[in-house]
Amino acid sequence: MVLRRRFVIANRTIMFGVVLLGVGAISFVMHADTPLTPTDYAHNPALLLEAYRHVEAASVSDAEEQLLHQRHYMSHTMHAIFPTKFAGTALTVLLKKEENTDPNALSGMLSAIDSGGPGSVYVMKIEDGADIAGMGGLMGTAMFARGFAGAVVDGGVRDLPQLKKIGFPVYSTGPVPSTSVSHYRFGGMNLQIDVGGTPVAANDIIVADQDGVVVVPRAHAVDVLILAQKLDNSEHSMYPYIEQFRSIVGAVKHFGRI
Repeated sequence: MVLRRRFVIANRTIMFGVVLLGVGAISFVMHADTPLTPTDYAHNPALLLEAYRHVEAASVSDAEEQLLHQRHYMSHTMHAIFPTKFAGTALTVLLKKEENTDPNALSGMLSAIDSGGPGSVYVMKIEDGADIAGMGGLMGTAMFARGFAGAVVDGGVRDLPQLKKIGFPVYSTGPVPSTSVSHYRFGGMNLQIDVGGTPVAANDIIVADQDGVVVVPRAHAVDVLILAQKLDNSEHSMYPYIEQFRSIVGAVKHFGRI
């Protein structure tokens, strides 16, 4: 017997079937009425980004390793302030360490927020900033109001109660009560920066979930997505197989991956 559920993602109708295999065994099968192609994604950036919101960060990381033979995931030192999942396009900001009394030293950091919009991810590098809060509740509220997907800060973050209250997702090296005011100067926007041990350029795709943060170079975004979707599908198909046959060795032989 097959029970079916239908829903729409990015203007595409998706059909899920729940197949009853026997006592205690259930398999999940997904069918797309109109399968998407690399050309679909290449010609529709919004569709590409929406698709990235539905793949796992680990699959994206594996796909990049297989295709590009490079590491594009951030260090384990990057932590989410609450469990989250998002994808968006990078808007990069650099803060340079410099003691100052200039009231406009960080104005560019704020202007960068006002230049972003729905789907943006605020990606900040703070020089020697593990104990410096690069953002807090005010900046997070502004990003939330403008529709940002989230923020990734290679440095500290503060005002966690406000960020959690509005549900704005942030990855950082950890919470700290400090400020960057008078200690840092805006160093530029949409530069290539190193965040969590991996390079990030403007408009790269940021994929984040409870496994961590992955950066997808824009030039390879379509190819990485297609392979990540295949890896996701393979892994998700293995779960019911393992539950039914109680063998991970058999599942790896059957699906050809681990």
